[in-house]
Amino acid sequence: MTSESSTENAQPTGGPRRPVRIGVQIAPQHASYEKIRETAGALEDLGVDILFNWDHFFPLSGEPDGLHFESWTMLAALAEQTSRVEIGALVNCNSYRNANLQADMARTIDHISAKGGQGRFIFGTGSGWFERDYDEYGYDFGTVGTRLDALARDLPTIADRWGRLNPAPTRKIPVLIGGGGEKKTLRIVAQHADIWHSFSDAETLERKLGILAEHARVVGRDVTEIEISTEIGKRSVEEVEEQHALGATLFTIGISGPDYDISGVADWLAWRDAKNAEHAG
Repeated sequence: MTSESSTENAQPTGGPRRPVRIGVQIAPQHASYEKIRETAGALEDLGVDILFNWDHFFPLSGEPDGLHFESWTMLAALAEQTSRVEIGALVNCNSYRNANLQADMARTIDHISAKGGQGRFIFGTGSGWFERDYDEYGYDFGTVGTRLDALARDLPTIADRWGRLNPAPTRKIPVLIGGGGEKKTLRIVAQHADIWHSFSDAETLERKLGILAEHARVVGRDVTEIEISTEIGKRSVEEVEEQHALGATLFTIGISGPDYDISGVADWLAWRDAKNAEHAG
């Protein structure tokens, strides 16, 4: 449990607190696409804010060679299927694809999702980590350092391509960066991210927020511009409240096939609404 004084020092605030949002990551494994489509529709109807998938080629749990679907094509389908929720990968693997191609795919999904208004696509990205993806699909796995260097190199290229595409994206596409590495990843977050996602508990989050703030100071960035995202996982309400007190406002719930149990989502949406009403009042 963090102390009141240390919590206040760690919060990346400086203006009005962002509203709490709930995202659900639909792991694209061990289920038919029909079931994935049905689950996405049910979650949008429930009122979640964001639907995520992940960018892998094989299941991460359960039967290693079980049913699995590809991320970007699924996101395009979800963009067409849905009308309100934001969508994105948690997270895209930067090193699978050319940076300019990623930018173009993101812009295209942005337009598919717009339906007469602004797009709903979030460009969630990271450096990649699951070696089997690389080995079986013929990508160079490299090292943690080389993959992070590639991410740092490619993000400016992606932003530049967004400025040159015709038509341009419908909005400034939010960039979500996942990962908690303190020397490289958080520096990249400070430079490029609109959202930072990690799996940190409150104690770890507090430390990393201080490091992120220092990276932001060095690069001349206002750290309050960055939305803080964490995974709910099996955490209790009290543990999530601790994260929220530190400044986290986007909370994600992971669900997996074959059944996609969404029974607990409504409770977290009620918690979201209560927190937002509390701060609005």
